[in-house]
Amino acid sequence: MRLARSLLSVFGTTLGFSYVNAYRYRTLQQRTQLGGLTRPLKVVLLSDLHYGNWIGRGSVRRWVRSAMEQQADLIVITGDFLDSSVSYRPIKTLIKELSALQAPLGVYGVFGNHDWTSLNTQPVRARFAQQLAEAGITIINNAGVQLRDDFYLCGIDDWWFGNQDLQSTLQAKTGGATLMLSHNPDFLPHVPEGVGLTLCGHTHGGQIKLPFLGPVKQASLYGTRFLEGWVQTQPEQPSAAEPAIEPAESRTIRGYVTHGLGVTGLPLRLNCPAELVVFDLQPPAENQAPADPNQAPPAP
Repeated sequence: MRLARSLLSVFGTTLGFSYVNAYRYRTLQQRTQLGGLTRPLKVVLLSDLHYGNWIGRGSVRRWVRSAMEQQADLIVITGDFLDSSVSYRPIKTLIKELSALQAPLGVYGVFGNHDWTSLNTQPVRARFAQQLAEAGITIINNAGVQLRDDFYLCGIDDWWFGNQDLQSTLQAKTGGATLMLSHNPDFLPHVPEGVGLTLCGHTHGGQIKLPFLGPVKQASLYGTRFLEGWVQTQPEQPSAAEPAIEPAESRTIRGYVTHGLGVTGLPLRLNCPAELVVFDLQPPAENQAPADPNQAPPAP
């Protein structure tokens, strides 16, 4: 009986801790080089908001405030704006909160699988994308934009439910580094040549990770290979519809998979805290722009 009470107490404590953690989040700072850049670029990544069942206005407002405090050049959102059901939370409330996101190079995003299942017809998805655009957030499913002469941003449609079009995604590029947004990291082995870094979400880092056992549920066909953080892989053999890429052994695909901010299924997080990620992207030394001769030298 004493053992049963002890186990019940541990379970209750863990459950309560997991519930509290579902609404906490951290801000991570990541620094890396991105080939093609000639000057630094600061990017804030938000993902997996899951507005709806468990996430409301207050959470979104806190995330937006934290993102704006970073004073980034660019803000990106890698999908799952919505949870599976948003019937009792007006989408216009989410749009209003997200409209506070602003950055010099803009705010961009792609859809995730929950956006597809929540907005289950193309006209409804198009309307949501238009509402986001009116709030200053541009959806770039299978599209891209040359934001600086040394930087191209692009996004791919959801790997599970969307229709990927790599040619359309890359056709607007004129030069420089390429940063790609993909909600699902299972797309990583299909990232085409020329993309220096791909930012992903979807996995929630497992959301609930048991000690010694790992995540209770895996949202990837690759198991834990693309679960969280910095990941690398080799390209898979392309299909006839995809652009040609180099042989697998000749290049490495880099990605970053965030835990995201929201929750789905249950309002619980254990051993994988929610996160907002700030990337300090630096040019390789050989690509750095020459110093401005009129600029004052740094202080000694």
